[in-house]
Amino acid sequence: MPKYMLIMRPQPGAALFSGELPFEEIINLVGAYNEQLMNAGVLVAGEGLADPATGVVVDHTGEKPIVTDGPYGEVHELFNGFYILQVSSQEEAVEWALRMPPAIARGSKTEIRRVTDDSDFAEFEGNEYLEKEKQWRKELGTE
Repeated sequence: MPKYMLIMRPQPGAALFSGELPFEEIINLVGAYNEQLMNAGVLVAGEGLADPATGVVVDHTGEKPIVTDGPYGEVHELFNGFYILQVSSQEEAVEWALRMPPAIARGSKTEIRRVTDDSDFAEFEGNEYLEKEKQWRKELGTE
């Protein structure tokens, strides 16, 4: 069954960061949504991310990589968390995105992208690193 990544991108003034909801209420709303995903057996992974201002960017566009503080790009380009769901189709992934609690989803955009799988690399069957990756996934228990 395919996996899809849901990438949450809060826009300026998004409910999640507007201060209109107490943080504990946000925790409870997100927790209840997470519980629905787990009970349905579709949640593979999901995490929130720390404030972009605490991160760094490694820029590989020049001759040598450069490390800089803070977020890269405009606020609307950043994302604050993600889910990986294992569902039957992109349509099902969209249905789960539509179930996000409105109180925290309002003012945000959710990008949904399929996670690549072996079928995307079929023409490279037998590649040393593709074979190693299969073994690594077994060792890590992520297969």
